[in-house]
Amino acid sequence: MHAGYRPPDPAGSCLHAPCVDTLPRMKLHDVPTPALIVDLQAMEANIKTMAAYYAGRPARLRPHFKAHKTPAIARRQLAAGSCVGLTCATIGEAEVVVREGLTRDVLIANEIVGPGKADRAAALARDCELTVAVDSVAALEDVSRAAQGAGATIGVLVDVNVGMPRCGVDPGEPALELARAVAAAPGIELRGVMGYEGHAVGIADRAEREGRARKAMERLLSTAALFRSSGLRCEIVSAGGTGTYDISGAMEGITEIQAGSYVLMDTAYAQLDIPFRPALFLLCTVISRPTPERCVADGGLKASATDHGNHQVAGVEGASVLYLADEHTVVTLPPESDLRTGERLRFVPSHIDPTINLHDALYAVDGDDVVEVWPVTARGYPEHRS
Repeated sequence: MHAGYRPPDPAGSCLHAPCVDTLPRMKLHDVPTPALIVDLQAMEANIKTMAAYYAGRPARLRPHFKAHKTPAIARRQLAAGSCVGLTCATIGEAEVVVREGLTRDVLIANEIVGPGKADRAAALARDCELTVAVDSVAALEDVSRAAQGAGATIGVLVDVNVGMPRCGVDPGEPALELARAVAAAPGIELRGVMGYEGHAVGIADRAEREGRARKAMERLLSTAALFRSSGLRCEIVSAGGTGTYDISGAMEGITEIQAGSYVLMDTAYAQLDIPFRPALFLLCTVISRPTPERCVADGGLKASATDHGNHQVAGVEGASVLYLADEHTVVTLPPESDLRTGERLRFVPSHIDPTINLHDALYAVDGDDVVEVWPVTARGYPEHRS
């Protein structure tokens, strides 16, 4: 292993910083596998493209931290401009964002329900402008209690079900009834609405994706209008994802988009007509070539999520993933392939979020040079670490 590299702390709570004077000499072949590598040029191009799209538009970008859980990437997204803050999926992610000093404007686009979560949110709200999603009176009451106890104010977006069968109160009158309760709750500030058109973001056909996304956003926008006509505050209308960034983000009345995957991309989003390049790869070593038609690499289910399908082989024509085991990826090859044991393979993950969550660090590369090693600081559930 390269003399200037220290591996991540297995606990994940105190990850290494690379040795600056020697790290520039680290090469890709020095990286122990399986490992996630980030193509810096591709990532920076993705960040620039998204920031440029929102420059000068009424809607702004609120990048989703859950996509990568990595402060080094979030800093680059925010520095590129067009952002109002960051989106998080968990209270643990939000705590990392604030502790790392990334932004003071944090949205937890999720319900804060469960032991201690509301109290942690209230403590966090003393150090930042925190907004959380709420879709029930029970969750609202818990957040309100915690805010009062901490002497803090927590912002709330009423989470509206716009068509994806997940969280969210029904649009229209049910959402309005909840909004009235939010507006009246002590320690709470009603800031608007949010809804996620997740049932539409991955549709490959552009016309169908646009039609379903617009229908979903009309539910959200009509609910926002109902709030305002009823005398309630509704400054924020938050929605969107990578697949609908230029659909929902272009609709009048949407104020911010919670896109995340665009920064690194995966095979699921690569099927869409969006201008972002793959920037994340799983680097593996060929550990066996048992037959001319098959090889085995050292990264399997413990290195890559498969909820969107197997990862794809990059750069080897005719190669495909046959299946994954715990520590193995079995690859079919053209029999004439000269791939040998000990050589490296790159795979494109099918779903970046849960894949990154399996790793302690990302290796940022420019060609064959490892430029930086970034800790995935918010991976897992930090609150369970000793």
